[in-house]
Amino acid sequence: MTFLLNSHNVFDYLVDRGFCTHSEQALSKVEPIAAKNFNLLVSLSNGRKLLVKQERHNQEGKAAAEFLNEWRIQEFLQQLSELGQIQSWIPVVLHFDAEHSIIIFSYLDEYRDLADFYGKENVFPTKVTHAIATILATVHRDTFNRQNYQDFFSSKSEHTTPDHMPNLIRSLERIGPEIFGQVPTDGLKFFALYQRYDSLGQAIRELTDTCKPCCLTHNDLKLNNILLHKDWEQAGDSIVRLIDWERSTWGDPAFDFGTLIASYLQLWLGSLVMSQSLTIEESLRLAAIPLEQLQPSIAALTSTYLDTFPEILEHRPDFLRRVVQFAGFALIQQIQAMIQYQKSFGNTGIAMLQVAKTLLCRPEQSMPTIFGAAAVQLTQLHAAAV
Repeated sequence: MTFLLNSHNVFDYLVDRGFCTHSEQALSKVEPIAAKNFNLLVSLSNGRKLLVKQERHNQEGKAAAEFLNEWRIQEFLQQLSELGQIQSWIPVVLHFDAEHSIIIFSYLDEYRDLADFYGKENVFPTKVTHAIATILATVHRDTFNRQNYQDFFSSKSEHTTPDHMPNLIRSLERIGPEIFGQVPTDGLKFFALYQRYDSLGQAIRELTDTCKPCCLTHNDLKLNNILLHKDWEQAGDSIVRLIDWERSTWGDPAFDFGTLIASYLQLWLGSLVMSQSLTIEESLRLAAIPLEQLQPSIAALTSTYLDTFPEILEHRPDFLRRVVQFAGFALIQQIQAMIQYQKSFGNTGIAMLQVAKTLLCRPEQSMPTIFGAAAVQLTQLHAAAV
């Protein structure tokens, strides 16, 4: 598995495509950025910065072509001037090389990773979540049930639903002997626990079966796919950008919102104090970032989203219930990522699985805990008004 570009040959690539000249190379700088796609940040001598992203190529020289979706969003917005506002909330693609799976963006130097902001500052201002919810709800609302928009995506892709959902179900339910060579001993505990809970698998299957694609969805809306302006307290309307649209599709808005909620829950679950002397319930209560600290932000996400896109409750009266379930589904995905990349499934994973099971199997009872009682009451008022 190899990458085509590196710090030594990226300038040749940029020169061939007219981004700079060979004479500028001596005064320019290249910095590798840790990411699965081996990103390169190129700082040109004129002060311009380019983010060069590329996919791995296998031994046959082929890549997964994930950037096609990123480029498809650009094509979609360029053709539809009425969606110009959305275009201002995502990065600008300067060049797309489908043959070599390389894509180049203008680097957003004045922004920082939201996950990094939360991790270092340990504050969760509602102004930030208000901005995120406004963007997300606007994307969903302005593309909602528009047949011509759906036709655009359907004509470009064979898939119109989050295909990783059925893939996840298959991987959990069709476990063979090969699993022992792929998963560490700790990871096997997860599969044993998952299969013990029939209600968990049933809840995921029902959630998948009732998925109703009706608008453009980001499909991977985690905190590290959201950028926050470095001067967010003073900046105007553009304090947030949504990046990495590689999985975007015509999908279910509850999936996007649930994935986002799960990212906030992971801040809580990732800060648990784990000890053999503590029960899971005690560890959840003793978290360094307690759930109560995050509830105002989650409540602001919910109220702003529904203020911006109230029609969703008319379309799906069970919208918030499904959001809670998709949040649980996203936690299951995170557990699988931990097993795959970190090769572990310890007490933190067990706590995450317990929370995921509660969200998926008992969503109504989970709403006040996740959103806060005030947000649930607000949702009921929205539902009564539409």
